[in-house]
Amino acid sequence: QVQLVESGGGLVQPGGSLRLSCVASGRNFSGSSMDWFRQAPGKERELVADITSGSMTNYADSVKGRFTISRDSAKNTVYLQMNSLKPEDTAVYYCHAAILWSHYWGQGTQVTVSS
Repeated sequence: QVQLVESGGGLVQPGGSLRLSCVASGRNFSGSSMDWFRQAPGKERELVADITSGSMTNYADSVKGRFTISRDSAKNTVYLQMNSLKPEDTAVYYCHAAILWSHYWGQGTQVTVSS
């Protein structure tokens, strides 16, 4: 059974930092891109960042320069370092990976940025 399990969310003040982790089990995703999405209340799920198997990265314009995605293929894990957090970053953050036509999602971790 394939599972993606996120952790690291929480409540943080504006300007603060959080590091999200996503540990995959059940399949080896070292040859796949892995992504972070987020969904705020009343909004559609959006791509935040993705990283290829060769560690090339891509970011949404809204997080460029503040967020960093990385991976440890040996641990089947992807990370999202989030700095200079803003209230508009408040959302549930989801890890995603795909192999061929199969898509896998984590259960999500809540990030709340508020004073």
